[in-house]
Amino acid sequence: MAVFIGVVVAGPLTGAHLNPAVTLAMAVMHSMNSAAGIGWDMVPGYWLGEMVGAIIGAALVLLFYWDHFKETEDKVLKLAVFSTVPNIRNYGLNLISEIIGTFVLLFGIFAFGQPNTQAPAGLGGLPVALLVLVIGLSLGGTTGYAINPARDLGPRLVHQFLPVPNKGDSDWSYAWIPVVGPLIGGALAAIVYYVFFTEYIVKAIKVA
Repeated sequence: MAVFIGVVVAGPLTGAHLNPAVTLAMAVMHSMNSAAGIGWDMVPGYWLGEMVGAIIGAALVLLFYWDHFKETEDKVLKLAVFSTVPNIRNYGLNLISEIIGTFVLLFGIFAFGQPNTQAPAGLGGLPVALLVLVIGLSLGGTTGYAINPARDLGPRLVHQFLPVPNKGDSDWSYAWIPVVGPLIGGALAAIVYYVFFTEYIVKAIKVA
């Protein structure tokens, strides 16, 4: 539901870009069809906004739960509030998990954008929110499913540089997985969707 609120709020302003992997996928789609997605010139601004939003959100979480962080002794549990932590550390398989999860997210988002699958006005973010929930329930157990580089990197920076009480290591050796994996998954989803569903993309553009 938090994803739903974020999409509803950001939708009219940015097209609901909350995720650098989504932004990248839309730019890749634009490269294949200039009438779809967004131009590459817009990517840096979107990425900056997404990162700043994630950092502010994580800082507010730290403030809100300050006393709870002071009472919690488990350093890994504290880190897990800010960033993803794999259940089994296997960089190769962890990367694949993030790629697959983000691929499913973006493939679904592209499908939701077609005329015959669009939600009623005001509920456009609900299918995406439910998709994120389903990904979490089915594919999220291995890595905590970042499926969003900003969601992991921004809060990890907060954990690193702000005075989280009795914190441990920010686990930077793992930090590239939830950044690189979602970007690869998002780009692949755009390419595969375009290759196999070009007809529907063209119809959607005509309807819009």
